Amino acid sequence: MQQTNRISRAWILQLLLTVAAAPQIAQAVPSFARQTGMACEACHTVFPELTHFGRMFKANAFTLDNLKQVRDIDATKQEMLSLANLPPLSVMIQISDTWLKSPLPDGTGGPGHSQTSTVGFPQQFSLFYAGKVAPHLGAMIQLTYANDSGTIGIDNTDLRFANQIVLPQETSLIYGISVNNNPTVQDLWNSTPAWGFPYAGTNAAVSPLAGTQIDGALAQDVAGISAYVMWNEALYGEFGAYRSAKQGVTNPITGAAGPLDGTVSNVISGAAPYGRVAYEYQWRRHDLELGVYGATFKLYPGGGTTGAPALLSGPANEFRDFAEDLQYQFIGDAHLFTVAATHIHESMRLDASFATGAVTNPTDTLTTTRVTATYYYRRKWGGTIGHFATTGSADAGLYPAGPAPGVITSANASPDTRGWIVEANYLPWLNTKLSLQYITYDQFNGGSGNYDGFGRNASGNGSTYLLLWLAF
Repeated sequence: MQQTNRISRAWILQLLLTVAAAPQIAQAVPSFARQTGMACEACHTVFPELTHFGRMFKANAFTLDNLKQVRDIDATKQEMLSLANLPPLSVMIQISDTWLKSPLPDGTGGPGHSQTSTVGFPQQFSLFYAGKVAPHLGAMIQLTYANDSGTIGIDNTDLRFANQIVLPQETSLIYGISVNNNPTVQDLWNSTPAWGFPYAGTNAAVSPLAGTQIDGALAQDVAGISAYVMWNEALYGEFGAYRSAKQGVTNPITGAAGPLDGTVSNVISGAAPYGRVAYEYQWRRHDLELGVYGATFKLYPGGGTTGAPALLSGPANEFRDFAEDLQYQFIGDAHLFTVAATHIHESMRLDASFATGAVTNPTDTLTTTRVTATYYYRRKWGGTIGHFATTGSADAGLYPAGPAPGVITSANASPDTRGWIVEANYLPWLNTKLSLQYITYDQFNGGSGNYDGFGRNASGNGSTYLLLWLAF
């Protein structure tokens, strides 16, 4: 009990010092800012990138608060309820315009072309519950309307329980559990896929064929639980597992949400293990993190019909993803600088697909590398430059050629894609961001010129993206 009181006093003191030092005119990230009374800069460099304090707030289950609470205790004076008077709700809206460098062929098959500009109004509209639920229990739950689907659905969600103890030599140990729906969404750093740069991107452009499973392929289609510990706010370890939790899927016999069967594609066999280890070192205004993360997914291809069954048994396709990451931050009074990088290697053993002739090779590999550098001046003006590259085995089943007009196909069965992304940002207020983003491809689906066999060049899939991002 004495240790717990010491921890509580330390967190309260840190909260009060941060509130006192923060400019009161600054607008903060909505739900968490209202809950803590702190401006955005306490937890973020520029949203959504986290500072060290923001990472500790997340590791402690989003529960630090500075609001009047509705409380209840039992006969032993144990806290049974701690509920803020102000619900931790937020809204986010993104309005965008996207220009493709080269127009796409018309979908009718005629001689015309599509428009080169696409307006998203909104591109995305999200409602968040983000904050404390109960003592030691917090959540970040996101519901999103997206203009490409025209529907509202569950987005990134992370439910957490956390607590901490003081160890000898005044070191601390945070321990907790995360229940989430996207591998790496629970991670504390902005170098892993779920919260990595670009933090927003167009949904109105041509995307490459290849991507690793841990790099968003299973987002919102899985449910995972993991346990984590963090020693002395420096050494982090996590282990968990994921199962399929498909959205918008019904069983053809029951007409209900489940159970999943062979009509559903890419169902996890059993549970997919996930692991993460990272170390963060701080000195003065600098912060450096080095880490590794990975998972193994065994997926049944599924997608069968009554006439062509694809059972959820027997051979499965196995994807082993292992990645390294790093993040460096410098946070000064006027200047903020971040470098982030990740390198993901995926080994595929495609027993199920090879047995049916759906792929050319029984085994394949895929490697993705991303490196970004970001600079901001007084959290108002800034920008990012990044390089991305994906390379892998040629496989006509995974990366097929196609009939005219091509565009999203590969003439040489290769996934190789590389390019650059440049983004300029202006924040008139800390919860309002205006971004101009440019993406160019040196290589796309295995080629630079005529990569699809129908005359389209990689550079033609480049895009310019203008975004207004509001959070309130």
